Amino acid sequence: MPQMGESIAEGTIVRWLKKVGDTVDRDEPLFEISTDKVDAEIPSPAAGVLTEITAHEGETVAVNSVVANIAADGETAAPAPPSAPATATQPKKGAEKAAASTQAQADGAGPQERPSRGSNGSEESTGASQLSKEDLRRQKSSPLVRRIAREHNVDITQIPGSGIGGRVTKHDILGFIETAPAASPGPSPSRDTAYSDPVGRVPPSSPAMRGGPAGNVEIQPLSVMRKKIAEHMVTSRRTSAHVHSVFHVNFSTIEKIRQEKKSEYERTGAKLTYMAFIAKAIVDALRRYPIVNASIDGDNVVYKKDINLGIAVALESGLIVPVLKHADEKNLLGLSRGISDLAERARAKQLKPEEVHDGTFTITNPGQFGAQFGMPIINQPQVAILGVGTIEKRPVVVDDAIAIRTMAYLTLGFDHRLIDGAVADEFMAFVKNQLETFDASQV
Repeated sequence: MPQMGESIAEGTIVRWLKKVGDTVDRDEPLFEISTDKVDAEIPSPAAGVLTEITAHEGETVAVNSVVANIAADGETAAPAPPSAPATATQPKKGAEKAAASTQAQADGAGPQERPSRGSNGSEESTGASQLSKEDLRRQKSSPLVRRIAREHNVDITQIPGSGIGGRVTKHDILGFIETAPAASPGPSPSRDTAYSDPVGRVPPSSPAMRGGPAGNVEIQPLSVMRKKIAEHMVTSRRTSAHVHSVFHVNFSTIEKIRQEKKSEYERTGAKLTYMAFIAKAIVDALRRYPIVNASIDGDNVVYKKDINLGIAVALESGLIVPVLKHADEKNLLGLSRGISDLAERARAKQLKPEEVHDGTFTITNPGQFGAQFGMPIINQPQVAILGVGTIEKRPVVVDDAIAIRTMAYLTLGFDHRLIDGAVADEFMAFVKNQLETFDASQV
């Protein structure tokens, strides 16, 4: 399992592209993985014959763990080692541990770590002290988990981690925060009765919510990507005070410029899309209103000096947001090429880990499917996101007469903890003006 970024400690095998007995070439795609940051195809590190697969589809394993064996041409397949090193977590045991942790959380109690005691009653060393285990658990948690812990005043060391090596995941800490207030002394109730909700909602796992076994249904587990999207969206809703502001924008000037310059751009191998113009207007607005490009860290505001635009890309299995770094240093042609390149490689699962994080502002485009406008959820830890509605000709009033213009709704979702409505509307008014009076000399 490759290391796909400094903060990534594990990955999930999504699909094997080869099976045991297949011949593989060096750098030929071997399997697909999904991590907290990116989905990617992993190339074979060597040429030969795939003799053994030790981590199967759906299993989550620690980085640097052996997931398969490849024998070189003419080489006899080496037997698998009898056991993994003590520091490595085997996938099967990791899965069992995660399942046990999840069950314990649902029952309102987590596993307790107790040091062993010698015959004299003193605590014996088991390879690491209790303090070092707690420190290790804290170190293995991701920055997002640590931030959630700070915001909710939660001690990470009190949370049983279901990740590899006891790592506390987002699912663990959100589950802990949700169930902690409902914990009470006494015998552990059943899974359904352990659920407590102040407004009396039905627990998701109850028969009333499941609808019973009757009916013509097909049940499939959530994909790895779908689980991560769900976690991110729920976390964002819990974290940010979402407010949305919608502006109706005239794209007629942009459309005229596109028609005039489209063939010129195509000769250079670039597509002059509406998104490039929108990105340029957003970059100019973020320079003028830096608070929209900031983030919140506890009681501090972090102003980002770089403008890194996240561009949401719809995939067959979900959504991914690659990041165009230093967008403020690019002209319209550079933005066009950068956005197109990221979208193509996202769909081909060719993105690198560093290309899906450190975004400071996100643009999503539900309008490509015909939506008039949407109310997008903020991509944490950012404080704003722009939703682009469908761009089409509409009747509008111009100088007291009805005219046909190319129009679209742009929606700004912003975090009211940091951005006031007046600032958000000033930001959008500036974007609207930039698009409606776009300077053709910039193309």
